[in-house]
Parts: sequence; structure tokens; C-alpha cells
Amino acid sequence: MFYWDADPIAFTLGPLTLRWYGLLFAGGFVIGYFIMQYMFKKRGYDQNDLDRLLLFIFAGTVIGARLGHCLIYEPDFYLSHPWEILKIWHGGLASHGGTIGVLLAIFIYFKLYKPQYTFFTLADMLCVPIALVCTLIRLGNFMNSEILGLPTNGSYGVIFARLGENFPRWPAQLMEAACYFLTFIILSFIYFKVKRRPQGFIMALLFFLIYTARFFIEPFKMEQADYSTHTMFTVGQLLSVPFALGGLLLMIYLVKKGRFEE
Repeated sequence: MFYWDADPIAFTLGPLTLRWYGLLFAGGFVIGYFIMQYMFKKRGYDQNDLDRLLLFIFAGTVIGARLGHCLIYEPDFYLSHPWEILKIWHGGLASHGGTIGVLLAIFIYFKLYKPQYTFFTLADMLCVPIALVCTLIRLGNFMNSEILGLPTNGSYGVIFARLGENFPRWPAQLMEAACYFLTFIILSFIYFKVKRRPQGFIMALLFFLIYTARFFIEPFKMEQADYSTHTMFTVGQLLSVPFALGGLLLMIYLVKKGRFEE
């Protein structure tokens, strides 16, 4: 059994308060930028493209994740109080919406700038650091004592003392973080060591691994939606199925028909 009573605030400088969640979220983007910078340099791509791309990815992530949370998990409240959608500092980001937001951001980027590389080539590069960003975000959730697991009904688990609780819960945030970090390791190995692979394979594998993990971890978590599916599956599980299945089908298609990296 593990007692968790961390302060979600990392430090305060005058009127400025920095939370661990924000630092981990931003830190993931910074580390991801340097990883992408290395990838771009190795391939001889224009570094200026990367700076523009980062802005698109950041905007797509935040806007997509925020709208995803508001419209998927708490639609009744946010449709009745639409101005609350803008109050992102109150928390509430959904990875499913963030995924769609990033894909749309990349699509818009290609339409506007028409870079020298293909959509799948760029997506494969991006998905390596994205897996790391997902890991750090879940660690940020753990620092915030949010996205809680269900009670374990045993003598094991994490007690979130900051919430005034005295019973253990499944460490769902850490379970997801571990799966996402393992995904980061797998994708990094494939990207840097497996040279002959279908373009888009890494993106498809990310979808399959991340959302398969989500599907199996969701039953250990408190339901985040303010409504019920009236089935044995949670909202998070049902949302994960098309992403995981789509990733699997895309991998199969790319192996059979895809254009291979050299």
C-alpha cells in the first residue's frame, strides 16, 4: 500500500503558480521537439518546418483534447455553459479528442505548406515523441490526484491522502504511464533500428498499442463521463475500440500494400 499526498503545485513565483501537470505537459513537448529536431536533421529536412509544425501540433492537441473532454465526457454541462469550454485552466483534456486534433493539425499543415515529405513519413516521426508526451501527461494526472482508479477492496494500491481518502485505489494513472512509456521504447526501436518498414506503420502501431492499453485499463478507473453507456463497457473503452481497431487494420493494409521506407 502506498500513501500519496503530493502537492500538485511545483512552485510559486509571486503571482505565478506552476503546477506539476503543466510542467510535465510542456516538458513533454520540449523533449519531443528535440527528438523531432534530431530526426529532421538526420533526414535533411528543413528545420524551419519543424518550428511551424510544433505550433500546429500544440494547438491541435490542446483544442482537440479540450473539446473532446467537454463534448464527450460532460456534454450536458458544457453545452449548457459553452463559455466554460474556454476555462481550460480548470482542467479537462481527453486523449481521444487530442488524437483527432493532432491529425487535423497535420492535415491543415500539409494543405498550407506542402512539405517535401509525405503525411505518413511525418506521422511516423511524430508518433515516437507523442508516446513520451502521453507518458508525462499521465504522470501529471498522478501528481494532481486525478483520473482516479477504482477502490481495490484490498490491502494494496494507492491511498490519495490529499483527497482525504483512507482506502487504496488502483494506480490507473501509473498503469497507463507504464504502458505508454513501453510504447515509446518500442516505437523508438522500430524507428531507429528497423529501416525497411511501411510508411505509416509506426503511427498505426501507436494507435493499436495506446488504445488497446486504454481499453484494458479503463475498467480499473472511475467513470469519467457524466452519463452511462448502459453496457458492460465504459465510455473510454467504447471510444478506444475504433482507434485500436483502426490501427490494427492500417498495419495489416500497410504491410500488404504500403510503400516501404528505405
